[in-house]
Amino acid sequence: MPAALFGTLRTPRNLVFGAGQRGALPAFARSLGQRALVVTDERLAADPAFAALIDAISRAGVATKVFSGTIAELPASCITAGVEAGRAFDPDLIIGIGGGSCIDAAKVIALILAHGGTASDYYGEFKIPGPVLPLIAVPTTSGTGSEVTPVAVIADPDRAVKVGIASPHLIPHTAICDPELTYSCPPSLTAISGADALTHAIEAFTTIRRDPTATIAHEHVFLGKNALSDHYALLAISHIAASLKPAYDNGTDTVARERLMLGATAAGLAFGTAGTAAAHAVQYPVGALTHTPHGAGVAVMLPYVMEFNRSHARAAMAEIADAMGAETTGLSEDQKASAAIDAVAALFGSIGIPRTIAELGVGRDQMPLVAAQAMGATRLIKNNPRPLDPESMAALVAAAFHGDRRAAARLNS
Repeated sequence: MPAALFGTLRTPRNLVFGAGQRGALPAFARSLGQRALVVTDERLAADPAFAALIDAISRAGVATKVFSGTIAELPASCITAGVEAGRAFDPDLIIGIGGGSCIDAAKVIALILAHGGTASDYYGEFKIPGPVLPLIAVPTTSGTGSEVTPVAVIADPDRAVKVGIASPHLIPHTAICDPELTYSCPPSLTAISGADALTHAIEAFTTIRRDPTATIAHEHVFLGKNALSDHYALLAISHIAASLKPAYDNGTDTVARERLMLGATAAGLAFGTAGTAAAHAVQYPVGALTHTPHGAGVAVMLPYVMEFNRSHARAAMAEIADAMGAETTGLSEDQKASAAIDAVAALFGSIGIPRTIAELGVGRDQMPLVAAQAMGATRLIKNNPRPLDPESMAALVAAAFHGDRRAAARLNS
């Protein structure tokens, strides 16, 4: 008997997408406040397009202060510096412009300026007591989907792995997604961020489906597979699968850039409600040990995680094969699931994603540590469609270390 229809979405109040739509930013800023702290990084702060945006906001009557101290992968020190800059300026609005780290930094700065304390006071789910300062997010990469999600991830110096703050209060008030801002993205960043987005969509589409009780939306920030998140996940998969390689090959392919950004935002809408799972759990310790980008780590893990989960998400993976444009005529459901995994692995290989966590720099002697720390990512592990225990996690990590997808598949037997 098919599952009863159930769906939940947590989204920004305004989501604007399209080439040139960054021009909508000043009016949105003016509607939310009179003093805006703009959070970005040093590279973007020196970009003429960024300067033009700041000038436009100022002409709209909104005073601005730029904090350009965001650092990739978001160490806690740059959050502290951003909060200090904010307190000195006393903003009533935060604008995050840049990649996922810039937008996550804007979220956490908006949180601490509103509620005080330090980031560590809010680690976990539902720890934020109320609304944060109004947030506008303007992404310049097609990757994290942070412009539409309820989570921010930072690197805490007192913890071995990155840690998340998850609450619907972190969803930006307004997201403005202008693919023109991604045109200057180099191929390597296009690949890593796009692979991250595809991983978001596939994990959201294959995550656990929970019993839709009347309290589910209050018990879980990421509540699992549902009809509405599924819609955005499939939309994301189809657009990313068709556009990632063309955008990687030719950054001036405007159609590919548009489709890739639309796919990344749709993936954010999907996982922002449904959640992600084991690929993200393993990336946290891998990233901490190897200092490699988040998108690279989740992408390396995804084919192995899909093999491991196939017995518990076979029908969903068959749909993924179709969404990716794989040739599935005459195939059984299980064969379609295999085709989906093959298509993901082939796409990632074509854009230079490494095939193993060993290639990312994980040592053989570090595999037990990776597995143990991955199991500590409770909010991700509980979303995996197939239950994970320390033994199966260790085997999954070993398969990804040795590059043996068949070993991951054998874990189903």
